Amino acid sequence: MPKPIKRHDSLAPLSRHHHHVLVMSLKISKLSADPSAEEVQALREELRVLWETGGQAHFREEEEILLPTFACYASIHQPIIMEMLLEHVEIRSLVRLIELGEGDVVGDIRKLGVSFEQHVRKEERVIFPLIEAALPEDVLQQLKPYFHEHSSGCRL
Repeated sequence: MPKPIKRHDSLAPLSRHHHHVLVMSLKISKLSADPSAEEVQALREELRVLWETGGQAHFREEEEILLPTFACYASIHQPIIMEMLLEHVEIRSLVRLIELGEGDVVGDIRKLGVSFEQHVRKEERVIFPLIEAALPEDVLQQLKPYFHEHSSGCRL
């Protein structure tokens, strides 16, 4: 089992939200091969709640606060940062497709579960440590009020 990652206090709310997303990813991975309409609808509702009670805001906090601050101290012209942002777009589009309920909803849910898991692991293992190393302690402390606990309404 991997050693738990110690996160700077200011980024801890983002990491706690990542935990909720990983729980959802695990739930998706346990979806049966041929789920009933009720199972799919229940999972779509849980995804909606997760997204509306924190997912959207989480991405905005990373994109509008965390990354611009990081850009003041290090280059954002790094493949890993570009991957992060492209993954945000992909996840947003999958959430939208699932909300619409058209096409291969189960396939889109499964893709979202994989995307969630890979994206969170990348942020926690690579991107957040990169940011924590680049930002001075006083700047990290100044970020603290900008990141919020999310998923309070999530039934995970």
